Amino acid sequence: MHPILFKIGPINVYSYGVMIAIGFTVAICLARQQAEKEGFDGDRIIDLGLYLLIAGIVGARLLYVLTNLSEYLKFPLEIIMLNHGGLVIYGGIILATFTGIFFLSKRKIPILKTADILFPYVALAQSIGRIGCLLNGCCYGRPTSLPWGIYFPGQVIALHPTEIYFSLNALAIFLILKMVQKRKRFTGQVFLLYFILYSATRFGIEFFRGDSVHNIFGALTLSQVISIIIFVVALLIYHRRSLLGRTEQRI
Repeated sequence: MHPILFKIGPINVYSYGVMIAIGFTVAICLARQQAEKEGFDGDRIIDLGLYLLIAGIVGARLLYVLTNLSEYLKFPLEIIMLNHGGLVIYGGIILATFTGIFFLSKRKIPILKTADILFPYVALAQSIGRIGCLLNGCCYGRPTSLPWGIYFPGQVIALHPTEIYFSLNALAIFLILKMVQKRKRFTGQVFLLYFILYSATRFGIEFFRGDSVHNIFGALTLSQVISIIIFVVALLIYHRRSLLGRTEQRI
């Protein structure tokens, strides 16, 4: 655990923020290259990426605050203290997705085609950003006796390295989406497949989390409930668009 990378005078440079910045920079540069290969304006991707970054952080913070509202009502200034941790990634994904749809529709840019370009790199950004979770010590796992359990400073019990699980999972999703991107059968396939894969795997990894409250239906976390909803909706839309894609190919 290494939450502060270094200091510049009185200013702390936090590892979590640095890894998010690195993940965003790498992802948006690669997405721009991919967009230009497919005949899109690369500068538009940069503009879109900035909107998505801001919406992602705001949405992730907002959902965390809402799920811990009683605490933040006592100390409202803590709402803006991002360096103290507290992001729920689903809030960021949802708000960023709607922000992206609004941005693209206003500029009359094809929404699903652009999403197919962008979402493999969303997964890559998540993979890099999750390293920040490990360095920060958040999103930790439950106690485990497995040989790859990790010890945080001051702890005598090994924990599931759920931060690494999340990072490797997002990397695997990125690789899968890149393969599909090269031979997709219908517009929106990559975009929808991201939500199917991420929601399904997020649901499973949540069982190893040690910092999440499993109080919905007596056993599930908020993220697991959101995962179920997203998985079902994305799968239904995927199936429908797949059928439409086959019809278009026959015509």
